[in-house]
Amino acid sequence: MISTAIRVARVGSAAELAAAVLMMLGYPGLMAAALVPSAPAFAAAAAVTYLADLYLHRKGSRLIALLGKARAGLSTRFLVRELLLILLLARLDLSQEPVFYAAIACFTVFFGLQAPHGALITLIGKRRQMPVVTRNVDLASRLRIPDAPPRRLLSRATVKMLHLDLAAVVGLLVCALTDSEAAGFAGIGVTLGLGTLYVLVLVPHLRAKRLPPKADKVLGTVSAWLREYRPQTVLYFSGSDDSAYQVNMWLETMEQMQSRPLVILRERTVLEKMAPTSVPVVCVPGGVHLMNMDLSMVRVALYCANVGKNIHLLRVPTMKHVFIGHGDSDKLASVNPFSKVYDEVWTAGRAGRDRYAIADVGIRDEDIVEVGRPQLAPIRTGNGVPVERIPTVLYAPTWEGWDDNPGNTSLLLAGENIVKKLVAADPPVRVLYKPHPFTGTRSAKAGAAHRRITALIKKAAAQRASDPRFTADPAAEAKAKAELTRLKARLDGLSLAFDERADEAVTSRDGIVDVRKHEEAARLRAEWNETYWRSFPSFEHRVITGAAPRLYDCFNASEAMVSDISSVVSDFIASGKPYAVADSAGLGAEEFRRQNTAVRAAVILSNSAAELDQLLDGVRDPAGDPLAKDRKELKEYLLGPDEPTSLEQFDTAITDLALKAEARNVGQESHAVSADNAVGAAPDDATELPKDAKGVTAG
Repeated sequence: MISTAIRVARVGSAAELAAAVLMMLGYPGLMAAALVPSAPAFAAAAAVTYLADLYLHRKGSRLIALLGKARAGLSTRFLVRELLLILLLARLDLSQEPVFYAAIACFTVFFGLQAPHGALITLIGKRRQMPVVTRNVDLASRLRIPDAPPRRLLSRATVKMLHLDLAAVVGLLVCALTDSEAAGFAGIGVTLGLGTLYVLVLVPHLRAKRLPPKADKVLGTVSAWLREYRPQTVLYFSGSDDSAYQVNMWLETMEQMQSRPLVILRERTVLEKMAPTSVPVVCVPGGVHLMNMDLSMVRVALYCANVGKNIHLLRVPTMKHVFIGHGDSDKLASVNPFSKVYDEVWTAGRAGRDRYAIADVGIRDEDIVEVGRPQLAPIRTGNGVPVERIPTVLYAPTWEGWDDNPGNTSLLLAGENIVKKLVAADPPVRVLYKPHPFTGTRSAKAGAAHRRITALIKKAAAQRASDPRFTADPAAEAKAKAELTRLKARLDGLSLAFDERADEAVTSRDGIVDVRKHEEAARLRAEWNETYWRSFPSFEHRVITGAAPRLYDCFNASEAMVSDISSVVSDFIASGKPYAVADSAGLGAEEFRRQNTAVRAAVILSNSAAELDQLLDGVRDPAGDPLAKDRKELKEYLLGPDEPTSLEQFDTAITDLALKAEARNVGQESHAVSADNAVGAAPDDATELPKDAKGVTAG
C-alpha cells in the first residue's frame, strides 16, 4: 500500500511521502489553531509545515512541482501561513495593538520585496549565460570573464528569501504567547532588514564589470579560436540529458583518432551529463549562433543520433556528413529513413549494410561504409573459465521501452525463470545481474519484476555464503576493499569534475582538462575495476547497478550472457563467448532468428528459460560447443574483421571522406573562378543581343 501511495504521489521514498502528508495536514492544522485560537498549537503546526517543506525541497521531490501546477506553489504556501498568523493575532484580541498593524505592513512589504528579488536573480542568471559554453577551449587568455556571484546568493534563492519570514513569524508567535510586543517588533525588523539586504546585495552583480562579454564578442572569440585550432572532424549531438550516453560512448574514440577532433553539442543539459574528455567541446544552444560560427576548416561531421537539430549543421556544404549511430541492433531505429540526408552511413560490419538493403528506405549501398565498432576495443575475447573460479553468467536485460510490447524486455515474463534456473544450476555458476538504467522508469510492472529478481539474487547469495562447498578468502577481500577505498580517494583527489558552485561562464573560462590527470584517472579506473572483482568471493552472486563497473567490465568478468534484443547483444558478440537471447514475444526460435540477425548464433530462450542448459553446456565444455563456429562467423558479419582494427578502419574512413570533401571544395572554387572570368570577358553592353538574334520571337 505504501509503495502504491509513493508511486501515485510521485515521491521517491517513504520519508518523502511522510513529509508530504505532514505538510498537507499542517495547513488545516494552522487554520484550526488560528480559529480556536491556540498559539502553541499554531507554533507546532507552523514548525511542521516549515520542516516538511524544506525537506521536500532538499530532496528535489516531484511533489513540489505538482503543487505549483495546482496553484499551491511555494510563495502561496508561505503567504497562506502568514495570513493565518494574522488571523491568529486577531482571534487573540491583538487586532487593536500596534504590533498587529506592524505585522500586516511587514508581510505586505516582505512580499513586495519578492518582485525585485526575483527579477534580479533572473537578470543575473540570464546575463551571465553564455551564447556558447565550452570545455577544453582557451577562453581565459582571450576574454575577460569575471567570477560568478557567490553560490549561496543564487542557489535556491526563492526558498532562501521566503524563509526570511521566519524571524517575523517567530517574533509574532512569542508576542502571542507572552504579550511581549518587543519580540514581535524585533522579529519584524529582522525579516524586513534581511529581505532588503538580500535585494541590495544582488544589485552590484548586474554591473557590467561583473558580467561576461556580450554574445557577439563571445561568438567572435570562439570563431577565432576555431580558426587557430582548425578542427578537422566534428562529433555533433543533440538530445535530452537522458541520452547523453549516446555521445559519451564516442568520446574515447574521438580522443584516439588521428584527425583533429571537436565535439559540438546543442543542449546545456547534455554538457552537464557529459563524461570527462580531453577533446574540445563547444555547446551552441542557438541555431543562428551555430550557423554563424566559422567551421570552414571542418571536413567531416559525425552524427550519432537522428534528430531535427541536425539540419543546422547539415546545411554546411564544405564538409561531408556521416551517420555513425549509437549502437548496432536489429531495431527499426537502425534503419531510419532520415539517414538519407547524410553523405555516408557507417556501419560496424556487413550486417548493417544488409539491414539497410532489406529495409529499402532509400540508403544507397555505395553510401555505406563498414568501419567496425571502435568502442568495443575494451571487450576481451573469451579464453574459457579460469581454473580458480566457477563460470560466471551475466544477465543484462534491456528496459521495458516506451510501449507494452512483450518483446521489449525479458524481465516481465522470463526474468525470474532465468535467474531461478541460473542460481540453482548444477554444477554451479555465479550470476551477475546488471539491469538497464531505465528499468522501471515507465512500467511499474517492470520495476516490480526488477525488485523480485534482485531479492532472488540476494537470497541465493546469502545461501551460498553459508554453503560449506564454497570458501572465501576474507583477508584477500578485505585487502581489496581497502584498495578500492584508496583508489576512490585518489580518483576523487584528481578533481576532474568542474566546480559545482561555478556557473557556465566560469566553467567555460576554467574548463580545461588536465591531460595528465585525465590519463591518470583512466589508469586508476582500470585498476579500480580489476580490484573490484577481487573485493568479494568469486562465487558470489551479485546485483550491479550504477556507473561502475561498466557493462563491458561485466562482459570481461563473465563466460556467458543472457540478454534481450538490443545493442548489448551485438556488443557482447565481440567477445566470442556463448550467449542466450530471450524470445519474450514468443515468436518461436526460427522466426526469432529470421527477424534478428544478432541471435543467429545464440541459444534462444522461451519464457520458461528451459533452454538455459544448452548455454551452460557450451560454457562448461567449450570444445563441444555447437555454436562456437557460428559465433565466429556472426562476429565478423556484424562487427567486421579483427584486422585492421576498428580504430584503423575508422581513421581510414575519415581520411577518405575528408579527401572527398576537399575535392568538392576545390571544384567549387574552380567553378567560381571560371564564372568570374566569364563575367569579366563579357561585352560592355551585356544586354545587347547578337545581330543574328535580333527580331527573333518565341513564336
